[in-house]
Amino acid sequence: MKIGIIGGGSWGTTLAQVLHDNNHESLIYDLNQKNVDKINNHIHPTFGCLIPKKLKATNDLTEVLTYSNYILLAVPTAAMRDVLKEINTILSEKTYFINVSKGIEPHTFARVSEIVEDEIDKDYLGGFVALTGPSHAEETIQRKLTLLTAASKNEELAKKVQQIFSNTQYIRVYSSNDLVGAEVGGSAKNAISIVSGVMTGLNMGENARAALITRGVVEIVKLVEVMGGERETAYGLTGVGDLIVTASSENSRNFQAGKRLGMGVPLDQVMGEATQTIEGVRSIKAFHELAVSKNLDLPIISTAYHVLFHNLDIKEAITLLLTRELKEEKSF
Repeated sequence: MKIGIIGGGSWGTTLAQVLHDNNHESLIYDLNQKNVDKINNHIHPTFGCLIPKKLKATNDLTEVLTYSNYILLAVPTAAMRDVLKEINTILSEKTYFINVSKGIEPHTFARVSEIVEDEIDKDYLGGFVALTGPSHAEETIQRKLTLLTAASKNEELAKKVQQIFSNTQYIRVYSSNDLVGAEVGGSAKNAISIVSGVMTGLNMGENARAALITRGVVEIVKLVEVMGGERETAYGLTGVGDLIVTASSENSRNFQAGKRLGMGVPLDQVMGEATQTIEGVRSIKAFHELAVSKNLDLPIISTAYHVLFHNLDIKEAITLLLTRELKEEKSF
């Protein structure tokens, strides 16, 4: 089978290798000519390792969109709407979108599936799948064991994507019909992961991190439910699973960004020097705005919002969290 990939960064190129290993073909589109050249010279543009010689890339969007009617979206959520607008001007047949980006749009609170529905004409939108879960590209490119979830409103399509990406060596994909829960969990864990990094930067210890992750799960569950997803999904690979790997790993870009913030580096500098997109910053803003509009209690995310966007001192923020009214522990 042929798959067109939009975005030749860390995850897009890594998944091209997965497809190659599974005897599928792919063509990668990237706007950055340096990335295109590296891929065509068999070098991973992010990690610098060798990749299969059969992997090909182009900076011609039309070439990729006519290559296959299965398109994998591996671009930052911030760029997604503009990319889809351009894609929509080129499409000439029904297209099936597989998204691997994890984020939510501020102000609109739109998930990527909703952005796709907004920007792609109904005549050309065949279906949508979110392929998500606890996955660092740094490990998957080394063919280390990775478990993912293919979530879609269309159960048949979810199972097809499950088959495409699964193999018996290092990738196992589960299917789910809870698209909302999968998308929200993948976005919310980035927000909690930044806070985990901040605490590490402040050298607060493993006790604190364990507490944060546990209470962070509560906030993820609240968000999944208020946005129309299923609680069960939040406790699976796309919620708790993704949170664990992102909030406790030096490989996590969101964790690393938070760690630098905790060490006193200004947000503008952290964002400016990042080599990969820090989705968690936008997610914190979006989920705080959602919490305000829904009167939802999200103490971790909302406190992080005030640190990032209103210059609340980090140590003062921790004090505010610790001086909240004492309560009975509940996981919901």
